[in-house]
Amino acid sequence: MNATTATANFIVWDTDKTARGPMDLPVLVSWVQGGLVTAGTWVFVTRGGIWERAANLPELQFFFQARRFNLAAPADQPHSMPGLDFNAMRRNRLLSHFTDEQLERFTQFVQAERLPQAAVVVKQGDRSNSMYLILEGELSVHLKVGDQETELANLGAGDFFGEFALFDHGPRSADVVASRSCLLLKLSADGFQRLSREAADLAIPFLRAIGKTLIARIRASNKHQGEAFMMAQVL
Repeated sequence: MNATTATANFIVWDTDKTARGPMDLPVLVSWVQGGLVTAGTWVFVTRGGIWERAANLPELQFFFQARRFNLAAPADQPHSMPGLDFNAMRRNRLLSHFTDEQLERFTQFVQAERLPQAAVVVKQGDRSNSMYLILEGELSVHLKVGDQETELANLGAGDFFGEFALFDHGPRSADVVASRSCLLLKLSADGFQRLSREAADLAIPFLRAIGKTLIARIRASNKHQGEAFMMAQVL
């Protein structure tokens, strides 16, 4: 272990939504060993300036393996948030036509997660099986090519991302990072399968709304490419 790692400061996002720290690595390890920090706990690494799940930190992976934690837990076991605001849910374009009764049922198939600013929600290249609906906050989408990083988009309340992961479980195409604290609804592939089996009356309009949004994006992209082609012809 090098000196930089040993002296790095960490801040823990506790279950009561309070930031604890800064603390050095030995203290953080003791929290892991004592069960105060679990695989899914958010930890801010000051040297990188981002929040990461504890089980994703190289400094802690050995200790989680020693405790026989499943390293997939960060993606599968976020903290639940009871008492979701139906009005906030309905502002999302995928849920805009749902009644209160339908929204209540829909919450049985999703997990709500509040994330601190700078939390990395998904990483480019990682494989995942979940999509996210944004209820509060803002997120930034970044694409890395070699040493270059480009911001592709900013997402806010009402948007969604990661929908392809429900079907192909393929690698994420970009990083998505919280620009400020966010409240997200996470729908996993397993949750979607249960939704389809147990509540087809919710799954069908939900899928239809995803399809309409994707079609609108494709048409906008085609229009942009056509305009660019015509401009190139003129020039």
